[in-house]
Amino acid sequence: MVSQRILVGEFGRPHGVKGLLKLRTFTADPDAISSYGPLSDEGGTRHFAIEVLPGGIARVQGVADRDAAAKLTGLRLYVSRDALPPPEEEEFYLADLLGLRAVTAEGAELGRVVSVEDFGGGSFLTLRDAAGRDSEIPFTRACVPTVDLAGGTCTIVPPDEVVVEGRSAEDEGDDAA
Repeated sequence: MVSQRILVGEFGRPHGVKGLLKLRTFTADPDAISSYGPLSDEGGTRHFAIEVLPGGIARVQGVADRDAAAKLTGLRLYVSRDALPPPEEEEFYLADLLGLRAVTAEGAELGRVVSVEDFGGGSFLTLRDAAGRDSEIPFTRACVPTVDLAGGTCTIVPPDEVVVEGRSAEDEGDDAA
């Protein structure tokens, strides 16, 4: 499932009193975030022109004081997918993972990828099974060895400490004893 808009950054807390903000970028080159064209909010209704300053700081056009900057804290920034370069071979945008069927190496279905998150400790996939239960899998080569965008699947090898809903106790080993 291909998203038409890609998350490229997020405004953090205000920095100083002149309307500057901390900026968290999700682009390969953090300074390039403003070169992909207009940045917008998730709904695409508000647009932002920014200047990236050293130290992960952003100056937002039209934001001149700390109070105005504070209102933008936590706002996620998106660009049109068309504005981004195509991914290299064996690369993809994380948004491309949404909706993929998650399967075991043997082909058993575990669910679908419903989100990709990163709260600072590394990215992880949230899988939702047919019963609506969620499981979180570290997004590493060891746990997700294959991503097949054309086939609409990703292969999941959960680490021992992660319980994927729907697997039997035998699959989990005899940890309960």
